[in-house]
Amino acid sequence: MGESSADRVRAVLATAPVIDGHNDLLWELRERVRYDLDAIDIARDQTGIGLHTDIPRLRKGGVGAQFWSVYVPPPSASGSEPVPAVGSAVTATLEQIDAVRSLVARYPDDLVMAYSAGDIEAAHRSGRIASLLGMEGGHSIDCSLGALRSFYALGVRYLTLTHTKNLPWADSATDVPGVGGLSRFGREVVRECNRLGMLVDLSHVADTTMHAALDTSTAPAFFSHSSARALCEHPRNVPDDVLVRVRDSGGVVMATFVPGFVNRECLAWIKAWADAFDSLDASADPAQRRAAMDEWRRANPRPPSSITDVADHIDYIRDVAGVDHVGIGSDFDGTPALPEGLDGVDHYPMLLEQLARRGWSDSELAKLTWHNALRVIRDTEAAARAAQRERDPSLATIAELDGYARAPS
Repeated sequence: MGESSADRVRAVLATAPVIDGHNDLLWELRERVRYDLDAIDIARDQTGIGLHTDIPRLRKGGVGAQFWSVYVPPPSASGSEPVPAVGSAVTATLEQIDAVRSLVARYPDDLVMAYSAGDIEAAHRSGRIASLLGMEGGHSIDCSLGALRSFYALGVRYLTLTHTKNLPWADSATDVPGVGGLSRFGREVVRECNRLGMLVDLSHVADTTMHAALDTSTAPAFFSHSSARALCEHPRNVPDDVLVRVRDSGGVVMATFVPGFVNRECLAWIKAWADAFDSLDASADPAQRRAAMDEWRRANPRPPSSITDVADHIDYIRDVAGVDHVGIGSDFDGTPALPEGLDGVDHYPMLLEQLARRGWSDSELAKLTWHNALRVIRDTEAAARAAQRERDPSLATIAELDGYARAPS
């Protein structure tokens, strides 16, 4: 009798555990209990309170390294006028970083901070889950390269250039065009990330920003949690021409699980929900608005999505960019709904089993879970060493490069 797909996946994960590009547990802990780790003890299964993440399920899911998102909300900005990021985002991001450190300190037998590819490998050898920091949104640096360097010194290893709104120096995928991709200062942010060894994360950015960053960067392309535009036309997903550039740069797209990014019917439902919300009287009582949207959802239930949708995107990215350029970036605890079969961090093996049944070899599965992301991190470190031989820390300012002053913090 041949080896089952479940047995194959267990063997793969023993040597090539999952490196996940994006998890928003820290924002959930901030919003729910203000980082009170006694109130939510992730040493216990937290399925009952609706969290996607806890240590028992991370272990069951075969996770070897996790980029914890130190996300804070972006400034409320729209349109083509540059609107500087608010200084309070810096403080909130520092609090998120502090919370990750507290989390790791509380569970030293299971979690350990990691800052490099070598640290990730050492964590695996020690039987612990490497904990890395990913900063989701350039608003967190408040238009300051000094702030960027300080965050790197605190352990941040990727910067998502934008979140849902434009910045003075970069355009978001979900805002109207502003600076046409990256401004001169935006390109300097990319160059400084390269010099530091910080991954330039292109999830959330406009297509023009993707191309401008790829034109500027000397490190591999990196998407922490995005899927394939050809299968689902969400602007957060990666178009084919960029997938080719990911391949050519030696980069990686870490496929996400968010239903609206992987399923066309879910995306259409989200757009309909947004239209219904926008049609409400903005001056109405907030409770009435909530009640109206609750009624709308009862009349218009969310379409289903499934683990098959996610597997389809992973297959597609492999087909266009190559098997060396796809990874996993779930966005667990950053989305209110998940595909059926991917209910929490314990369900990565189910996804891998489906891919195994589709013909993925053990070595290909190991690239998806571990080797591709680790290579991109290591190559980004090598690019930083080369850049540091050529340039010192940049002293450029947004006022100098783009011609307008950053708002005071």
